[in-house]
Amino acid sequence: MKVLCVASAGGHLAQLAELRRHWSDVEVHWVTFDQPDAVARCEGDPTIWAHHPTTRNLPNAVRNLGLALRVMRQVRPDAVLSTGAGVALPFFLAARWFRIPTVYLEVYDRVTMPTLTGRLCYPLADSFLLQWPQQRVSYPRGRVVGRVY
Repeated sequence: MKVLCVASAGGHLAQLAELRRHWSDVEVHWVTFDQPDAVARCEGDPTIWAHHPTTRNLPNAVRNLGLALRVMRQVRPDAVLSTGAGVALPFFLAARWFRIPTVYLEVYDRVTMPTLTGRLCYPLADSFLLQWPQQRVSYPRGRVVGRVY
């Protein structure tokens, strides 16, 4: 199985990287930003560097959509998994276009208020995972899986 893991550098990537140790039999490709923490976390796996900043940056959102379309054609992942932030949306749109299943894991530190990226990706996600039961208020079809650490 080939999984494309998409996350902004920092805390979003750290949460997603925690899942990596459980996937010895999965081919993981990362999409993140070329930042020192990301370089270290993704070492050993193929990594695609996305355009940043993404927060409310329309030109980079368009660039990342083009990148996402190219990556879907080249990598041909079996699934796309993300914890956000802004880089997730273009990849979820591209995955939808290519009919590739998507999984979104809402971050653990937003218990009572949804993230902007979570709200945008919720209608696109085939599976929407939550780390706290309280997050179901914002995401009724989300499935509580507990904290990732």
